[in-house]
Amino acid sequence: MPPVFAHGRLRLYLLKLLDEAPRHGYEVIRLLEERFQGLYAPSAGTVYPRLAKLEAEGLVTHATEGGRKVYSITDAGRAELADRGGELADLEVEIRDSVTELAAEIRDDVRGAAGDLRREMLAAASASATRVEDESWKAAKEDLRKARQEWKEQARRAKDESRRAREEAQQARRQAKEAQERAREEVQRIAGQLQEQFAKSGGVLGSLAGAWLGGAPAAGSADAAAAGAAAEAGRASEWAADLTATGDPARDLDRLLDRFRDEVRDAARDRGVTSAQVAEARRHLEAACGRLGTTFGAGS
Repeated sequence: MPPVFAHGRLRLYLLKLLDEAPRHGYEVIRLLEERFQGLYAPSAGTVYPRLAKLEAEGLVTHATEGGRKVYSITDAGRAELADRGGELADLEVEIRDSVTELAAEIRDDVRGAAGDLRREMLAAASASATRVEDESWKAAKEDLRKARQEWKEQARRAKDESRRAREEAQQARRQAKEAQERAREEVQRIAGQLQEQFAKSGGVLGSLAGAWLGGAPAAGSADAAAAGAAAEAGRASEWAADLTATGDPARDLDRLLDRFRDEVRDAARDRGVTSAQVAEARRHLEAACGRLGTTFGAGS
């Protein structure tokens, strides 16, 4: 852990992050990594025990959402945060200074390596200049010229590769975002198909699909199929609408899949399910997996 979080100051900063908004432990870890610009990322073994201790002291509380603990600051936590406002301001300044210092060290290392190379080349040229200009001296000058040329070529290639890497990264982000959107649409479409098929099959799975896709009845009749189709039409634009984009497509996709899993699992647990219905669900999910695989393959 960086010295800036010594003497229990991580505890204070955790209260500050929870005062900004309720968060689960993974979000707290990601936020700390972002505040340090990727130069420091705390482990789960560092963050979760401290959150548990803050909860034991009555400074934070938690609620379970989607199988995860979401922590929120209490009035007692806000009171401690207010009492230590000056210390928190100093901590913010130290964090910024710490990030600036680490970045400066990296820049100095790069400059130092380039400077060392230049000094070595100048030293070699100076030593060679004192010799008699014979065949060996001419050969040394040629080697030096080639070394300089190679150094320039390597620098040019490094610059070109850096530029290409940036362009590829931008393209990859665009493709990932497009794939995420396609996956979201595919999940919504497949969810509608599952609801319609489960509604036709009736029984517990029909009820399960109806609960997950908006509470539509699933009795195996024409009325149930019509209700399932109506639920599918409404659900296509509303399902998981509360999961706003984070800017990280991979993380957004994980959240969509977590929501899908949790809602189907909870519905099955509440209503019960038979082995035959599990086998039928397996066939539908296998087909859905294949279609999603095709979706991601199209974006690669």
